[in-house]
Order: sequence, then C-alpha cells, then structure tokens
Amino acid sequence: MKPDFVTRRAAQLGLSALALRPPKPRPTSIPVFFAGWLTGELAPHLLALTAADTVQHVARHGLRRRSDRAGLALAALSAAGFASLIATSQKARIEVESALVEALGEDYAAQLANPSDFSTPWGRLLMPFRIHEPDVVRDRNVAYAPGGKRFLLDVYRPRETVRDAPVLLQIHGGAWTIGNKEQQGLPLMRHLARRGWVCVAINYPLSPASRWPAHIVAAKQALAWIREHIAEYGGDPRFVAVTGGSAGGHLAALLALTQNDPALQPGFEEADTSVQACVPHYGVYDIAASTGEEESRYRLESLMARRVFAPEHRLDDYLAASPLDRVAEDAPPFFVIHGKHDSLVPVAEAREFVARLRAKSAHPVAYAELAGAQHAFDVFPSIRSTHVVRGVEHFLDWARAQALTPVSEKNS
Repeated sequence: MKPDFVTRRAAQLGLSALALRPPKPRPTSIPVFFAGWLTGELAPHLLALTAADTVQHVARHGLRRRSDRAGLALAALSAAGFASLIATSQKARIEVESALVEALGEDYAAQLANPSDFSTPWGRLLMPFRIHEPDVVRDRNVAYAPGGKRFLLDVYRPRETVRDAPVLLQIHGGAWTIGNKEQQGLPLMRHLARRGWVCVAINYPLSPASRWPAHIVAAKQALAWIREHIAEYGGDPRFVAVTGGSAGGHLAALLALTQNDPALQPGFEEADTSVQACVPHYGVYDIAASTGEEESRYRLESLMARRVFAPEHRLDDYLAASPLDRVAEDAPPFFVIHGKHDSLVPVAEAREFVARLRAKSAHPVAYAELAGAQHAFDVFPSIRSTHVVRGVEHFLDWARAQALTPVSEKNS
C-alpha cells in the first residue's frame, strides 16, 4: 500500500534533516551514513520528486483537508532542505579550487596543458547511475598475481590508442572486509580515461579470510604489475598516482608512505613500488588509535583487532599499518579529501593526518574539507563529486608536470 501524502512528505523531510545535520556517530553511524549520503548526493532528484508529487496531489485533491495543508507545509520544508543541500554541494567547486591554490600556488593552473571546465554538467547528472561510456574501453579481470578473483584488476583506457599516458591506481574501500573493483572510483576513472589517462582498479584479499598485511602486499603486487605491463595498455610506468576511498584511502596513503619497503614486498623486494602522487578520499589514517580519538579507539577494538589483524599482532604492527604514524619527508604530493559530515571516519582524523604531512613532507599537501559531505560522496556522479573529480584531475596533471620536469628547470 502506498504511503499517504503526509507520510511521504514527512519521510523526505526527515531525510533532508539527517543530511543537513547528521547526529553524532555510534550507535547510528551506519544508517545515518546511508540516509545522509544518498540524500545529499541525490538532492536535485529528490527536490524534483517532491515538487512533482506535491503538484500532482494538490491537483487531484486540493487543499480542503487539514492533512493536505500539513503535507504541503512539510513539502515546502523538504524543498527548502533539498535546496540547501544543493547549494552546499555547489560549494565543493570553491573548496577544491581553494585547496589547490593554497597548496600549489595561485599560478598552478598555468602548468596544466588542458584543464577541465568546472561548470556543473547537468546533463550527465540527470542519470547518475548510467554506466555506458562510449569513449572508454575496459579490459576486465586481468590477473596481477596468483590467487584467483581477489588478485584481478580492470584497466580503463581511452578508446583511441594512447602512448605514455599517465596512470592512476584505484583501490576500493569496504572496511577491508567487503567490496570489489567494480564498485568505487568509477566517476574519477571514467573522467580521466576520457581525458587520456589509463586507470587500474584492483581487487585485493579481504578479511577475515586474509589478515593484515595481505591487503597492502596485494596493492604493492598490483603496482609492480603496473610498472611491468601498463605500457601494453598505453600507460606510462614513470608516472603512477594512487587513490581510493575509506579503507582504500588508507591503503592508498600507506602505499604512498611505504614506497619500496621490503617488509611489505615479500618475494618481490626489488620491484619499484613508488608512486608519484596520492589522492585519498575519506581515508582511515589512525589505525593504531594513537591520537586517542574515541572513534579511532572504537574502530581499533571492534574491527581492526577482531577481523583485520591476527590476534598475535602487537602495537608496533598497528603503528606500521597506520599512515598517521608513517609520515615522512619523502612522501609524494598528497591531495587529501574528506567530508565534514562523515559519519564513519571522523573528519578530525583527516585534519591530523594533513597537519603531520605538512609538518614533515618536502612536497605539497592539498586538503579539501567538503561542507555537507558524507562518507562515499564520490561513488556516483553528483554535483559535489563532479567538482571533486575535476579538482583531482587538475592536481594529478600538476603532479605529472612536476614529475616530468627536469631538476635543472625546477631550480632555475
């Protein structure tokens, strides 16, 4: 039975309220995340749905009954909430650009060969779950190491033949226990592939069947495969950037901070596992809970110690797995992105990671803190994720220009 008009409007008002002001995490963090995430990123669609449903109901029934008038008032409040969410999403354009200017300098865009336009592509956003991309070829299920489906990768590349294209490695999230290469990072990879990049999305072993450090070892195996084979797909092994969200953001950051670490490269110690840039989205950085944050301690006790790490692991193992505690001077350029409303990984964790990176790293560290953004805001195309994707492209293009510029020119 279809819910009545007042119930539908009340439900939408509740969703907009959750997205605008999510309650504090735990014990409601997961349902709050799902409600706030979908509402925030689909606000234009929900606004249109609210308007269409309200107009249809009023046309059929008028405003004679008290329930009709109450429903109309709730619809007006919901519409105002969705409009506010849309306006906040549009701020991502300024937030991303400000982060890049602050870290790279006001003239950074002059170093970009063909920067993307930052205008909102409303046509693409009408159908955010469309997967057809005629300009992009996807090579599926390529094995990068022995071990079955958890050691497969997909390559996204332009349909037209390319040579020496920059490369992006995408690592999916899912609390180190779920997820696969088809589920995350797609808007970014498709956009970059249309712009001439070669992108690689990987699976990796999941817990509890596989315990730490199997996840990061697999990511390094994939990176070693890229260095050896990506030229066959048109990629340039001299420039590889890494990205990922949530647990994938953790693995991306750790990969960038443990370049060529033989302890994490068993049997392939001589492989080059360096990366030239890193862009973690809403990543987990405090694995050892060394900051003392309540949420970090809860994650350590409820997830990491029980499902991801083996019982015999000690504090040193957690510290070695924590990007927050692996920051070093030779870290590559970073662009850290996090939402202020993240219900699963508190934004305070990203702030501390950025502060430590900026204190030690010899390379620029850009940081965009996105107003109104929940966890996983970039999983499908939205107003916010579109602006972030283009900002990431600009950052990576800048990093590539820097990496390929001779030292003599940099010092001149």
